[in-house]
Order: sequence, then structure tokens, then C-alpha cells
Amino acid sequence: MTTIWIAKLISPVLVALSMAMIFKPKHLQETTERFLEDRPLILISGVLAMVAGLATINSHNIWVLDWPVIVTLFGWALTMGGAVRIILPNFVEEVGETMSNRPTMTRLAGIFWGLIGLYLAYKAYW
Repeated sequence: MTTIWIAKLISPVLVALSMAMIFKPKHLQETTERFLEDRPLILISGVLAMVAGLATINSHNIWVLDWPVIVTLFGWALTMGGAVRIILPNFVEEVGETMSNRPTMTRLAGIFWGLIGLYLAYKAYW
């Protein structure tokens, strides 16, 4: 039941974010540039990501060869991404600047996350 609840929570966010990545990469690029100029925002987003990731893995640390492992991996990715933002903000700035200057990569990442989001939505809602 936890798997479905978490999938229902994250799948719409992934789909919405992927749509922005695919259809508005320039807008997202501007947002990313402004984000990377704000060290306190990087820190706060790291804390929030890490808390969300830890909440996910503490309630759903399921390692199976089936779709629930996507939820677990997502939780671990949030936890690690949050820790990196807290511990290595310079690295976050460098990687962010590199990625924000590549709208094609943003669109490809959007397609990837959109597919993951749609798959999780399918499994959670149907």
C-alpha cells in the first residue's frame, strides 16, 4: 500500500516537471540560473530533498525486481541529491551551469522523467 501511495504522490510531479523540461526548456534554464545564484536556496532545497528522500526510504526501502524498486531508487536519489546540495554546493553550481546550457539534454531528461512518471501513475492509479 505504501508503494502505491508514494507513486501517487510523485508521479504527477514527475509528469508536470517533465512537461516543463520538454516544452519550456528555456524557461527552466532561466529558473536554474537564478537558483544557482542563490546559495541559501541550494541549501534549503538540499534539506527538503534529503528529508523527502529519507521519508521515502524509511517507509519504503523495498528491493525487488519489480516496479516498486523505482520508488525506492527515487527515495535514495532524493536523499543523495539533497546531501550533495548541502555538502558540495560548488559542485551543484558547476553541474547545474553545464546542464542549463544544454536544452537538448533538458528535453531528453524530460522525456526520461516523463516516462517514469507516466509508468508510476499507471501502476498507482490503474
